[in-house]
Amino acid sequence: MFILLRLVINAVALLLAAWIVPGIHLAAAGPHPSRHDWVTLLIVALIFGVMNAVIRPILIILSLPLEVLTLGLFTFVINAFMLLLTSWIAQGLGLGFRVDGFLSALLGSLIISVVSFVLSRLEGGPWA
Repeated sequence: MFILLRLVINAVALLLAAWIVPGIHLAAAGPHPSRHDWVTLLIVALIFGVMNAVIRPILIILSLPLEVLTLGLFTFVINAFMLLLTSWIAQGLGLGFRVDGFLSALLGSLIISVVSFVLSRLEGGPWA
């Protein structure tokens, strides 16, 4: 159940980031999304979740001196990289998700972080 909840939270966060940030393009963010668009959104959310679960902890450990030096702000750069990596994988799979550049990824990762935090807190599980 936890994995499905995280998938839905990631999907909502990605959708809101695509609506707010002009440089993030998602097929499901259009005015009349189809069933295919929602499936695309869930697949992209799954890719994003796997990247955050597998690669992000490794990058944070490798960049620990920068994390300490910047008082944790370097985490935003790592989150932006995770969003760019998700975009690259999604484009390779032919999915309708694209991030135009680093600045769009940085703004999108900030929005995704805030939305994920708020939704996790509202859910109120032990991980919140």
